[in-house]
Amino acid sequence: MPTVTFTVNGTARSVDVRDPDQPLLYALRNSFGLTGPKFGCGLGQCGACTVLLDQTPLRSCVTPLSAVAGKSITTIEGLGTPDKPHPVQAAFIAEQAAQCGYCANGMVMTSAALLASNPKPSEAEIKDALAANLCRCGTHVRILRAVMRASGRTPS
Repeated sequence: MPTVTFTVNGTARSVDVRDPDQPLLYALRNSFGLTGPKFGCGLGQCGACTVLLDQTPLRSCVTPLSAVAGKSITTIEGLGTPDKPHPVQAAFIAEQAAQCGYCANGMVMTSAALLASNPKPSEAEIKDALAANLCRCGTHVRILRAVMRASGRTPS
């Protein structure tokens, strides 16, 4: 059985796989117990499964394990801690930006990547970055306010 080794939240991890095309999401959730990334659409279209691959948002439901061998993955569990949340996580809490919470993983991970590359994005840039993440609860205004807050800008 082949083994795939990669870094998850700063720790080297290995997983034995029968199928190297097995989605990364399955290993994260089932082998490592990281349930932040969610199974949403299974097609990479909703964003619920988003993780960061070397600080770039990646849909883990359509990424085969073989594609991440030797690379670094960050899940929402690796962004911050309950005692010291990542600024985006803290802003989501402050703005009460999660209702059902299903989209929160993708929204937070995509926002963290945006702010890492563009610390002071405009409202339009935030909307553009989050456009491919779906939210059924309608908390888009709160999510936008949270990202603005995390960037240090006053939400409008």
